Amino acid sequence: MMDKVQDIDLDSIHSFSDMMNQLINSGGFMGRYIGHAYKIWSEMLERRGEITIFMSFPADIMATGLRGVIREIVRRRWVDVVITTCGTLDHDLARSYRDYYMGEFDMDDIKLRDSEIHRLGNILIPFDSYGGVIQEVMSRFLNDLKSRGVEDISTYELCSELGRFIDSESSVLTWAYKKNVKVIVPGIYDGAVGYQIWVFQQFNKNFRLNLFKDEKLLSDYVYNAKSTGGVIIGGGISKHHLIWWNQFREGLDYAIQITTAIEYDGSLSGARLSEAVTWNKVGKYANHVSIWGDVTTILPFIVKALMEAGH
Repeated sequence: MMDKVQDIDLDSIHSFSDMMNQLINSGGFMGRYIGHAYKIWSEMLERRGEITIFMSFPADIMATGLRGVIREIVRRRWVDVVITTCGTLDHDLARSYRDYYMGEFDMDDIKLRDSEIHRLGNILIPFDSYGGVIQEVMSRFLNDLKSRGVEDISTYELCSELGRFIDSESSVLTWAYKKNVKVIVPGIYDGAVGYQIWVFQQFNKNFRLNLFKDEKLLSDYVYNAKSTGGVIIGGGISKHHLIWWNQFREGLDYAIQITTAIEYDGSLSGARLSEAVTWNKVGKYANHVSIWGDVTTILPFIVKALMEAGH
C-alpha cells in the first residue's frame, strides 16, 4: 500500500524537529529525504552505546559558518571518528587565529589576487589569514613535538596534539581532543599543514607520519563494532575511506549522504549509497538515504532538530 503525500501544516510546526517530522510525509523531492536523514541519525544516537559512528567531510565547509555545526557534533560526541582532508586542519587552525570574510562568487579574481586575498567560493581569505599564520603556528607546534621527543605519529595523534596546542573553544580540533574523537586525514600532505610537516621533515629526518597507525585504528573500530553508521558529507577520499573500511564487516548499518555531485559520470562523490551496497560498503538491509543539496543549507536544520529532540 502506498503512503499518501501530506501537506506541510505550518501552524502545527513549533520547532525544527516538528518540521523534520512533517518533511518525512511531505513526499516531495529532497525535503522528504532530509526528514529521513533526521530519523536515521536520531536512531543512531538512540543506539549510541552499541553503534560506532563515522563522519566524513571535505575541507571547504570549514571555511564557512558550518564549522560551528561540525564543532557542535564533535562537542556532543555524536561521532567516534572523523575522516577528512588536510584543508580541514588548515582552515580550523587559521580561523582559530584569524578571520575570514564574506564575498561573492563573481568577483574580480585578478583584483583579489593583487589585493592579496584568496577566494574560496564566496568566502574571502586574506593572505595573512592563511599561509602566514599556518606557517607560524605549525613551526611552534612541530618544535613542541620535537622538544617532547615525538618522532613517530599517526594523523589521529597529530590532530589530537594540534587541537591541544591550538586550545581554542572555536576549534573543531580542540573539541576533538577534549572529547577523544579521532580525526584521521588519509591525504595529510595535500594542504598547508601537510606542507609545513614536509618542510619540517627536511631538517628533522627522524620525524615521520605513521599512516599505518591510522589504518590499524580504523580496523579496530570496524572489527570491534556491534554496528556502524556513517554521516557522509560530500565525497572524495574522505567518503571513500569511510565506506572502504566498512566493507570488511559487510557494510554500514546506517548511512546518510549529503552531496551536490551527480552520479552520471560514475564518480564516487556522486554515487548513491545504494551503489555502495553492491560493493559491500553499505549493508544490504542498511537504513540509508542520499540527499542532493548544499550541506550549508541542510545540516544546520538537521543538527538543530536533533538537539531539540534531546540528543
